Amino acid sequence: MVYSYYPGCTLKNKAQDLDRYARMSAEALGFTLQEIEEWQCCGAVYPLASDEIATKLSAVRALNDAKEKGQDLVTLCSACHHVIKRVNDDMQHVEDIRTRANNYLKLDEPYLGETKVLHFLEVLRDRVGFDTLKEKVVRPLTGRKIGAYYGCMLLRPSSVMAFDDPENPTVMEDFIRALGAEPVVYPFRNECCGGYISLKDKPLAGSLVDKVMESAVCHGAEELITACPLCLYNLRNSGSREKVPVTYLTEILAEALGLLPEKEAPDHAAASGAEGQGEYAEGGDADV
Repeated sequence: MVYSYYPGCTLKNKAQDLDRYARMSAEALGFTLQEIEEWQCCGAVYPLASDEIATKLSAVRALNDAKEKGQDLVTLCSACHHVIKRVNDDMQHVEDIRTRANNYLKLDEPYLGETKVLHFLEVLRDRVGFDTLKEKVVRPLTGRKIGAYYGCMLLRPSSVMAFDDPENPTVMEDFIRALGAEPVVYPFRNECCGGYISLKDKPLAGSLVDKVMESAVCHGAEELITACPLCLYNLRNSGSREKVPVTYLTEILAEALGLLPEKEAPDHAAASGAEGQGEYAEGGDADV
């Protein structure tokens, strides 16, 4: 099975591991992520102004590209997924935006929201199936207590994202369980970490990160996973209290599928400070 794939800007620089491990794992699980040609930045933030059109056009181009190929469109980054799926909903239900976007882009055929947008986790859950994933695991993550950090953008607004229950999601916990680890459910797993204000108001972002980390640690989590590059950056670099290691969900997937050489296998006993953070620790800035 081949899916059109929108990687987004951050997966081409600061979040290359999120992208690389996903592509490797997809092939091992029997599907291909085919990167769309000439994609453009989605803007990372869904514009709330009702008359805003220009910043939605790149998402429409990506959606139309997938439509012309007859493929579903898969995303990985939580921010990209959020923007593209909400713009697709606009193209389905908001006549003014649909008309203006099509008039501007002058496509061979008007785009009317035909493309199905999927997050990588939805492909694993709904197309591959977690039972099948469990059968493919060659290096079970037995004994590890992993907390899922959803953040805010994957789940809300629930009427549009339709990803999971916004208050009590289960998809990432089921994913963790399929890899042989123990999922840790904690209250702040779907609360905002303050990523978008991590550079503007670091103390506030830090206080939000501390709440997430304290919640996770108090409930027994020894590590966290996320699908959001900005959340990963903020969880690692903000806050001043107890922390646990944070990695991308695709990394533990590739690890469990036996795709990581020993030298690439993460050191889960290491403290979650600057050590092991690669470009994040060096750059002091996050591209989103």
